[in-house]
Amino acid sequence: MNTTTRLLLVLYLAFALTASGVAQENSKPFEPVSGQGGKDVVWVPTPEKTVEKMLDVAKVTPQDFVIDLGSGDGRNVIGAAKRGARALGVEYEQNMVELSKRRAAEAGVDKAQFVQGDMYEADISDASVMLLFLLPQNMTTLLPKFLALKPGSRIVSNTFGFGDEGWEPDQTDAVDNCQTWCKVLLWIVPAEVSGSWQLTQGTLTLTQKFQNVSGALGNAAVSDGKLRGNEITFTVSNARYTGRVNGNVMEGTVTIDDHVQSWRAVRAANPQR
Repeated sequence: MNTTTRLLLVLYLAFALTASGVAQENSKPFEPVSGQGGKDVVWVPTPEKTVEKMLDVAKVTPQDFVIDLGSGDGRNVIGAAKRGARALGVEYEQNMVELSKRRAAEAGVDKAQFVQGDMYEADISDASVMLLFLLPQNMTTLLPKFLALKPGSRIVSNTFGFGDEGWEPDQTDAVDNCQTWCKVLLWIVPAEVSGSWQLTQGTLTLTQKFQNVSGALGNAAVSDGKLRGNEITFTVSNARYTGRVNGNVMEGTVTIDDHVQSWRAVRAANPQR
């Protein structure tokens, strides 16, 4: 074997070994790195304890349809599916979608689905629970879609809300024995009650800012008004009203001192949020 042949053989073997190493490297399953960039938010994993707390606070059941926007490695969706809920993750990065599918298969859950897509364009209209780990600017951009969900739908977030001037949470919880990302926030989508309603006692005019309600019944001020989904409570003078909103009708009971009687109101004007 002459010198030229030996040199060509060495170069061939070196190329073959390098190609083999590259192929092995490329065949390794994708593993995300905390802090890696994404289209709208960096990926940071929610601790498993926080995932479980979020599911507890949302009171997820098999009757729920849970959606996670920017679902990352799929842990929120898989956690919901383990509780029997139908769950969907929307994730922009295709490699994260594939990772989520592998993790769901390994967990043995068949109600977890993942799709590649833009979280701002996703159809969330059928969700009963949103399970999220997004930044305040993401949450604020998505706010109109959240408020359009069916009243009583639950929105649960890891740590971040809608900013200081935004929608205040209905409930805030902390995760025990947790080091980072330990706060869980809950919002319950309120019914729309802004506008005028007709009662036997007169016209009830309500102004609404998310779950907080104010206004007047005739000339008497409405105070302590709150909505929790379809459930409404408010006070007029010494009368405490509790009731339920069903489209253009509200009805329930009013307590004056120790006397309880029923009340009913019919919407008299189009709502204005």
